[in-house]
Amino acid sequence: MRRNGKIIATALLAAALAMAWLGCGVKSPPIPPEDARPEQILDLQATSQRNGIHLEWHRPDRYAGGLQMRDLGGFTLIRAESDGPYNKIAGIAVVDQGRLSQRKLYEYLDRDTDVGRTYHYQVISNTTDGYVSKPSNTATVIRRLPPPPLNPYTYQLPTPSPIP
Repeated sequence: MRRNGKIIATALLAAALAMAWLGCGVKSPPIPPEDARPEQILDLQATSQRNGIHLEWHRPDRYAGGLQMRDLGGFTLIRAESDGPYNKIAGIAVVDQGRLSQRKLYEYLDRDTDVGRTYHYQVISNTTDGYVSKPSNTATVIRRLPPPPLNPYTYQLPTPSPIP
């Protein structure tokens, strides 16, 4: 009975030493949280169109600390009307993390806008494990309808002027 206890204790000790020798499996030094979030998006653009406000921006490909990013999870779009607070209007998932060719340009059409109003937009990116970037640059736009197309039946040709 005593011998069985020694065998079990020896086996447990050997297992503990093996686990301690192998370590936790992390092969790189830890990264501070502020360096593990996606880099800030600085190229958000907004343009007024007939059916809403068109937004576009490029995908961040690095962490704020400068390392290559491979776990981009998605984007959150936020909007403020005039001088009001920002509210979430959309979440866009990124599903091409493991692909060789990844989507570089993202677009969104905000149809829930009114003509004549001013809107401010920002986009925030996040990783699959929850790190969130700083808000992007602010894209401000006044929603306007584009001018109607020229009507060939009512269009007046300009009068030519003589060449001096």
